[in-house]
Amino acid sequence: MNGIIVRWLTLTGAIIVTSYLLDGIQVSGFFSALSAAAMLGILNAFFRPIALLLTLPINIMSLGLFTFLINAFMLKMASGVIPGFNVYGFWSAVFGSLLISLVSWLLNSFINEQGKVTYIDLKRRGGDRWE
Repeated sequence: MNGIIVRWLTLTGAIIVTSYLLDGIQVSGFFSALSAAAMLGILNAFFRPIALLLTLPINIMSLGLFTFLINAFMLKMASGVIPGFNVYGFWSAVFGSLLISLVSWLLNSFINEQGKVTYIDLKRRGGDRWE
């Protein structure tokens, strides 16, 4: 349960960072970002697999780049439901979904399954080997 809450907070942080970096995305406060993160989690859990399955031929032909458009659509859907979270324009949604994905991936790479911050400690074992 800790892992879900920590990942929810990292997605909230990613939304806040993206709103500062892009003019087309506005968040009125922390609780709007928290609600937007929860809505994005729900949409990605229920509707994204269906959307990916329905657009599979287009996704294969575009070598997976159509997934960015699906993510942008999910972001626009979340902005339509959550008051205080606004996404203005299609390209803002595309670049916003890309930034949210990158920041969220970066933050989640430091979190293990139990929701604790971890790091990898590499030690040199002779020559060019690291373990």
